[in-house]
Amino acid sequence: VPVFLFVAAPYIRRYVAGGRCKSTARLEGKVVIITGANTGIGKETARDLAKRGKIIIACRDISKGEAAASEIRAETGNQQVIVKKLDLADTKSIREFAEKFLAEEKELHILINNAGVMLCPYSKTADGFEMHLGVNHLGHFLLTFLLLERLKQSAPARIVNVSSLAHHGGRIRFHDLHGEKSYNRGLAYCHSKLANVLFTRELARRLQGKFQRQAEFTANALHPGSVYSELVRHSFVMTWLWKIFSFFLKTPCEGAQTSIYCAVAEELGSVTGQYFSDCQPAYVSPRGRDDETAKKLWSVSCELLGIQWD
Repeated sequence: VPVFLFVAAPYIRRYVAGGRCKSTARLEGKVVIITGANTGIGKETARDLAKRGKIIIACRDISKGEAAASEIRAETGNQQVIVKKLDLADTKSIREFAEKFLAEEKELHILINNAGVMLCPYSKTADGFEMHLGVNHLGHFLLTFLLLERLKQSAPARIVNVSSLAHHGGRIRFHDLHGEKSYNRGLAYCHSKLANVLFTRELARRLQGKFQRQAEFTANALHPGSVYSELVRHSFVMTWLWKIFSFFLKTPCEGAQTSIYCAVAEELGSVTGQYFSDCQPAYVSPRGRDDETAKKLWSVSCELLGIQWD
């Protein structure tokens, strides 16, 4: 068995790595925002895209963000890797980030909603939202709303939402959105990832017909794969399992490939409202294709955030 594993190891690793983004598209003169790009797949997405254009790393921990940016600048030679403070668990921080960005940047071509929390013990955001729903869905929903006009003005533009295969286990529990009646942190993560898929679907539907050519503005979601990253840090058991089975997990660089693909691949210029995994279209759960739920979630999200988004 050890000999077999030694021989098979490169093939297993190649299979685990999954699809790679082969696009060499350049992003000169273009501006990209990546949330949570100070670590994990967000950082690797930023590392790749920094070889192509201007990157804004939007993250809560500025010192970690600066360390990541400094490393990427040194490696790529691109000095246009900028760090801005953004705490998705606080709508005040989201609004401040958007206000400063809009004052400083005249264009925005790609928004990658990458940041996320997973398996948090029960807690709430600054605005009283359950943490998974608040950060993974509502925070990005508000950020996209605040930056949408700049994206429209800069078209062609793309919105990329990092979801997960975990959306298959999710439900939108309108009767208990914030988990006050019952809470399971694994399921809470699944619910928030389903919300990402539904948000993408409804956003794409609303954007259709708003432009002369659909290629001018697209929104897609993706599953990055099972990635060896800090995302499981809130669970001792998962952290332990991740270390043991790291050989069978994607590296952050491998996990970033589908995000990069959705952001730059030329063949996706007019593809919108879709869900990808390993740089190809993937199966969406029946709940993730429920247009009525998507519309209701949109309406409830606007209500919770106190915004009007028609």
